[in-house]
Amino acid sequence: MAFNFGAAAGAATTANPAGAFGGFGTTTTTAGPTFSFSTPANTSAPGLFGATQNKGFGFGASFGTAAGTGTGLGTGLGTGLGFGGFSTQQQQQPTLSSLFSQPAQAPAQSNQLINTASALSAPTLLGDERDAILAKWNQLQAFWGTGKGYFNSNSAPVEFTQENPFCRFKAVGYSCMPSNKDEDGLVALVFNKKEAEIRGQQQQLVESLHKILGSNQTLTVNVEGVKTMPDDQTEVVIYVVERSPNGTSRRVPATTLYAHFEQANIKTQFQQLGVTLTLARTELSPAQVKQLLQNPPAGVDPIIWEQAKVDNPDPEKLIPVPMVGFKELLRRLKVQDQMTKQHQTRLDIISEDISELQKNQTTTMAKIAQYKRKLMDLSHRTLQVLIKQEIQRKSGYAIQAEEEQLRVQLDTIQCELNAPTQFKGRLNELMSQIRMQNHFGAVRSEERYYIDADLLREIKQHLKQQQEGLSHLISIVKDDLEDIKLIEHGLNESIPIRGGVFS
Repeated sequence: MAFNFGAAAGAATTANPAGAFGGFGTTTTTAGPTFSFSTPANTSAPGLFGATQNKGFGFGASFGTAAGTGTGLGTGLGTGLGFGGFSTQQQQQPTLSSLFSQPAQAPAQSNQLINTASALSAPTLLGDERDAILAKWNQLQAFWGTGKGYFNSNSAPVEFTQENPFCRFKAVGYSCMPSNKDEDGLVALVFNKKEAEIRGQQQQLVESLHKILGSNQTLTVNVEGVKTMPDDQTEVVIYVVERSPNGTSRRVPATTLYAHFEQANIKTQFQQLGVTLTLARTELSPAQVKQLLQNPPAGVDPIIWEQAKVDNPDPEKLIPVPMVGFKELLRRLKVQDQMTKQHQTRLDIISEDISELQKNQTTTMAKIAQYKRKLMDLSHRTLQVLIKQEIQRKSGYAIQAEEEQLRVQLDTIQCELNAPTQFKGRLNELMSQIRMQNHFGAVRSEERYYIDADLLREIKQHLKQQQEGLSHLISIVKDDLEDIKLIEHGLNESIPIRGGVFS
């Protein structure tokens, strides 16, 4: 079995037998050298998202901070902060875990590739047929992404990690791109503590962060949010507001604050507070997104990467990211479960709010109906007061023409209401039906649920008499049965005597 990386050297390469590692193809043609080394076009060391000649920009663990020439917080948030306190000194920002790899030495990369190729295809450790078995074992370790590949007694073994290009346990998922701007100044701090502990010590945490920033009176630390993370960790999102002497204020940019937190002395203080990770919440520029999508991650097949870009359900909000190894898959699963729980908690809160609003709506509707009735009553009372006042005001005056017309109209309406076949007759009929229904309902309710006390005593007395009569009747029947038995016994005794006489 041969492990083929390229053209075979000087000998015919046969097809892989059954059970051989066929992950890298089988050949049946006469090939050239066993492994062909050429000068890599890209001399950068492989990073998480591939090698590139451009300077990388860091996202942290969730695409956070842009690396490049940025503004720093000065030395210890120097004096005279104001708006110039965050001194603009030209320095290279450190990146947390750059998605694009940083440039590395070309010879080191070439030696790594040569050693890996030797360990997988042609180890010379033992100098016999056992080297072929060792090559298979090294291939299995490379596929798994763990272990060491021994290939030469004079060279150190190759360390196989899950980031090596031959590891099979890789997939592509999608992560949500941050939408916060650098001006928002949001920086996420991941604490190795539970959410309840963080919330209970939130004020002390703010004071500690203010001390780390130099206890400057012009700076104010604010907590944007606290969120639970897997493995009993908690993410705290903060921002810092800087106030100038003239009364205006602004948020410190996220990249500036992140650069200050990445200083060695600040990291030491963060470790004492339990901070395990620092991220800047900044959105990606279109150029950064384009560069990220154009360069497949190290060890990921370009075809799979292109297919992942095609299958992206929302290219405007999601970006493909590689998942290497089971630990990364488990981490994403825990994060997804955590987000599902948070969504369910939020849905429960919304459901409770809706129920409370429905109760408030019912109460409000009842109050509105009550207030309508009260308004109608007050309107009638006001009308009666106006009538009496108008009568007193018009007393002694002759009836005017308008009043006469109004009296005629009222008389006409009164006649229509009093007509037998009109409204009054119908109202009387409805009232009589309502009274009958109330009467029948009262009768039915009395028959079903209520019995007069005297009637109840009479019923009890009658049932008692019936019970006594039944007991007396039973005693008479018993006496008659005893008499019948006695008669039968006497008859049975007299029959043998008569038989003896006639014989």
